[in-house]
Amino acid sequence: MADPKMTSHTQKVLRALLGREGDAERRSAILTEGLYGLELSRMTDLPNGTLFPLLERLRQAGWVERYWEQDDIAEAEGRPRRRFYRLTPKGAERAPHALAEAAASAAARTGIARPGLAGGNA
Repeated sequence: MADPKMTSHTQKVLRALLGREGDAERRSAILTEGLYGLELSRMTDLPNGTLFPLLERLRQAGWVERYWEQDDIAEAEGRPRRRFYRLTPKGAERAPHALAEAAASAAARTGIARPGLAGGNA
């Protein structure tokens, strides 16, 4: 399948799954374990009706994988299992480049020169 369209919502989700908002330890945990749906919704401010179809498109493109939390963890905390989402190796490789291209494209459309990017001043 083709690479996903880099909408602003897609970019928010990819930044969250890359752990761009946290420190190095949190970033490593996100890349390894992923994030569960409600956590992603809170981090991105996207409603479920927007978030989950987007995650499914990323999954179909091979950028995201999903898995269920282990039963014993959820039972120990007295709650239902959570479904986690994390970047695949393909997604982890392509997402930073796609985000950079989207930022460069947005800068070019608004006429903002960004040093080191296409169209910017070196």
